[in-house]
Amino acid sequence: MGDTPEGSPSAAHGAQVTDIHEQRGFFGRLADLFSENGPADEAGDDMGGASAERNQRGDVVSRGMANLRQMRVEDVAIPRVEICAVPVDTDLESLVDVFRESGNTRLPVFDGTLDNPLGLVHLKDVALRYGFNGHGNEDFDLREMLRPLIYAPPSMPIGVLLQKMQTDRRHMALVIDEYGGVDGLLTIEDLIEQVIGEIEDEHDVEEEAFWTVEKPGCYLALARAPLDEFEAAIGMRLVEEEDEEEIDTLGGLVVMETGRVPARGEVIPHASGAQFEIVDADPRRIKRLRVRLPNAAIPMPRTAAAE
Repeated sequence: MGDTPEGSPSAAHGAQVTDIHEQRGFFGRLADLFSENGPADEAGDDMGGASAERNQRGDVVSRGMANLRQMRVEDVAIPRVEICAVPVDTDLESLVDVFRESGNTRLPVFDGTLDNPLGLVHLKDVALRYGFNGHGNEDFDLREMLRPLIYAPPSMPIGVLLQKMQTDRRHMALVIDEYGGVDGLLTIEDLIEQVIGEIEDEHDVEEEAFWTVEKPGCYLALARAPLDEFEAAIGMRLVEEEDEEEIDTLGGLVVMETGRVPARGEVIPHASGAQFEIVDADPRRIKRLRVRLPNAAIPMPRTAAAE
């Protein structure tokens, strides 16, 4: 076939299609993956090929466009207990404190309990309306600054949610369970990270270590520290083999031992001779604990060989 003249309608149409494709950008191409006639997973290794990297724990994490189809909202969302939110009747000073301590720019707002969300408040809206020093606290009304949230079921593919976030121009979603309660939270950044890996900015800090050694045989640990890794570090078992599948974290081990969430300051003895001191906790979960090993399990310090 002959070449199409540059000024012909076909050429103009082709140029228009190219312009539209370029304008749609990255998110538009993501949307194609979830249309009925979208490209197959194997088409285009540069877009669909998965990559792997290691997180700070050393676990291999798969990244790539395939995650948009394969992963669900429940796989990515942070759990309910880790959601930082504020009640709608909070005052300006308290709101600014939460923004400062959490480092977040968006906070969910609820009425009464988190299961009754009203929307989100953006730090930029607060700063532009009341100033960066929080002037005008006397006429502060959080309801006037609420922005809408997206509500998503746990089983929704993350690619579908990403497309909806782009369409609705909203960057935060709450995960709603079958009973209408809030089960988790995720942002548009959480979804994109499943494709391209971790996104860090100048405000991100390195994740805190799961535990630190205070002195030989004494460890200060986060309750979410992986139990198997901690056992490997101290060289002793803390859970029976038949219970390994049921317990994943140090905090989970302590809750299983006591049958409840212990209070701050409690010391929980373990059958191995170890002791768990609850350093920080609230009525719903343990946050931090101190583990003291029995004397026989404390690694002996190395000494220089006698001459």
